[in-house]
Amino acid sequence: MKKIKIISIIIGLILVVALGIGGFFVYRTQQSLNSLNTSKKSVSKKINSSKPFSILLLGADTGTDGRVDRGNSDTMMLLTLNPQKKKTVAYSIPRDALAEMVGDKQKNVQKVNAAYNIGLSKMAKSTVGNLLGVPVDYHVAINMEALEKTVDFVGGVTVTSDLKVSFDGVTIPKGTHHLNGKEALTYARMRYQDPRGDYGRQIRQQQILKAVVHKLEEPKYLVKVPDLIKQLGNDISTDLTTSQIDQIVLKYNGSSKHMDFNQIQGKTAWINESSYQVLPTSTMQNASDKLRENLGLKQQTLDNTETKLNAKNKEFFEDEDSTDYDTFGLDTTYYTNNTY
Repeated sequence: MKKIKIISIIIGLILVVALGIGGFFVYRTQQSLNSLNTSKKSVSKKINSSKPFSILLLGADTGTDGRVDRGNSDTMMLLTLNPQKKKTVAYSIPRDALAEMVGDKQKNVQKVNAAYNIGLSKMAKSTVGNLLGVPVDYHVAINMEALEKTVDFVGGVTVTSDLKVSFDGVTIPKGTHHLNGKEALTYARMRYQDPRGDYGRQIRQQQILKAVVHKLEEPKYLVKVPDLIKQLGNDISTDLTTSQIDQIVLKYNGSSKHMDFNQIQGKTAWINESSYQVLPTSTMQNASDKLRENLGLKQQTLDNTETKLNAKNKEFFEDEDSTDYDTFGLDTTYYTNNTY
């Protein structure tokens, strides 16, 4: 069986949140920021104006298992940071969620993680923004090696697992354990053994994220944050400019005080012989409302391809056993068994 291709979004959030935790030290060490693959031109002025902003974290399935190609963004999380409320609201998005590929040559729906493979971060941002009705201002893309490096950097993390996790030659028994980088990567990647599937994996990723952020608050690690940024330079790319990262350090350092992590869950459907997660309109709307509220925006009723298809598939949602979902010809992509 082909190895699961997944990366925790932990490092992407650390780039945004931990810079605030250890901001003074990162600010003093500009060289660490210069090691990152940042943008030369600003794609949004929100940070410059100290306004709430959103950022899409993309975990590409590269960096381990010998993969060096672009890959899919098998982990996706949309965050909104509000400096006035000192609050971060985040939603994990199922990798197999049905979504329109916004910006593709012809209108079509595929698994949301394909957007990054087709059109890189630009299409991923447009696709997620359209799916949830939220402006996506920035992105951070990372690969698998970043997770292992970061956990080792903080001396490992302690997590409590409600099930046995075994993957890639590493086994973590049920219970409380201190994990090194390799073990944390295993804990974040395993999906097939978890009865909750990708949703269970998202919970484990968020466990590690919170543990790493707490470790970075300790003075002995806080003062070394610039070294971490240097180590991760080749593993991270972003359309934030170096100047904007500086401003996050100075203006958004309280946004990690209240972190609200959520999942968007869908209903399993079989489309073109492949398993998808179809997001109910009410679920997408609730996520949109919370994210927009943290951005200081009014609620907006979702009206996109996904909601229109949902309206035409009432029986799919009314019958809890149904897995038949009609895309009315918008889906023409066949996936292999390895993507389930």
